[in-house]
Amino acid sequence: MDEATLDAVNIGRGAPRSRRVHPGWIVAAVAFLALVAAAGFRAAPSALMLPLEEEFGWSRSVISSAVTVNLLLYGLMAPFAAALMSRFGIRIVTTIALLLVAAGAGISVFATSPWVLVLTWGVLIGLGTGSMALVFAATVADAWFVRHRGLVVGTLTAGGATGQLVFLPLVAAIAEDQGWRAATLIVCGASLAVIPLVLIFVRNRPSDLGLLPVGAPADWVEPPRARGNAALLALRTLGRASRSRTFWALVAGFAICGATTNGLVGTHFIPSAHDHGMAQTTAAGLLAVVGIFDVIGTIASGWLTDRFNPRLLLGVYYAGRGLGLAVLPFLLSDTVRPPIIVFVIIYGLDWVATVPPTVALCRELFGPDGPIVFGWVFAAHQFGAAFAATMAGVIRDTTGDYSVAWFGAAGLCVVAAVVSLSIRRVRTPERV
Repeated sequence: MDEATLDAVNIGRGAPRSRRVHPGWIVAAVAFLALVAAAGFRAAPSALMLPLEEEFGWSRSVISSAVTVNLLLYGLMAPFAAALMSRFGIRIVTTIALLLVAAGAGISVFATSPWVLVLTWGVLIGLGTGSMALVFAATVADAWFVRHRGLVVGTLTAGGATGQLVFLPLVAAIAEDQGWRAATLIVCGASLAVIPLVLIFVRNRPSDLGLLPVGAPADWVEPPRARGNAALLALRTLGRASRSRTFWALVAGFAICGATTNGLVGTHFIPSAHDHGMAQTTAAGLLAVVGIFDVIGTIASGWLTDRFNPRLLLGVYYAGRGLGLAVLPFLLSDTVRPPIIVFVIIYGLDWVATVPPTVALCRELFGPDGPIVFGWVFAAHQFGAAFAATMAGVIRDTTGDYSVAWFGAAGLCVVAAVVSLSIRRVRTPERV
């Protein structure tokens, strides 16, 4: 009998609880590493766009099409991944997702035409990273934590930023010195390296170890496990949620969130800075600094979400982001100056600070359906990102710069702030 089982037996007999770390924190730590590994590719397209353009002569809009497919599948998979995790468990879904990311990155080195890039970067990695999307953080937090859920969601969300921080300068430097294929293989190796940790340490629910979630009262009752077809579960949840105006407000706000982060800044900041004469590695370093402050901002947002009204937090976050995007075209130049550093810090703090309050509203308003509902809201996030990634490439090819894209995104952030503040916190009966 392993130690965790002995602890559970002793607890059941009334023995004092062990003071060792609750397994939920270990699961959260491994989930953090898995999200870091999956985020390796999230950072790659921005750093690899120029090398691909130089080697093959493909336009940015053509290369952006692969990123667009990736972003669409990344979002569309989220609700189905949540349903699959509810049906089959976190461990098996996470393992398969990491294998898909590794396969897509590894096969992409043989790309000689755009359709191969769409198949690997777009389809395989889109499906893999989509199954490891932010809904993964929401599912882990809901399964393993009753107390500190906002903090856990914020910390796991920051895993994506940490992946960007770790991989982006590395990918950019390797792509410049050894070519984009070598940089892509780094992403492949990172995804494979995390799989053993997932298989060894991750369990689907605390009850698998005979334990309660972190902070759960003694009379806590575990939600029933999902049964039946996971795809139907996701679609039925969408049908129930879509009858709520609050659901559509969350969808609209998060679509704009995706457009102004992954779609626009995440994909086009480096090429835009390069248009102003800045070196690619320098621009990649600035985007990595966004990742540093994103970690701080997202964890802080999780802490705030446990204590303040989530809709007010969303309104502040979107308004601040819009202001930053409105002034960005005036800050870009061939060198790193103090104003662009200030932008990077502020934008980093705000990057995905929207996630913890959005997850909290989904949980509060939709009960046990919350993780799957958030999956659909996150799908809208990625549809917005895909639209922005494509349109920014088209705007650049048509007008010669990105100014229209930056100003348009700033206006959308104002809309998101107003929509978020209009959300009513009316609790609906929890669905079992």
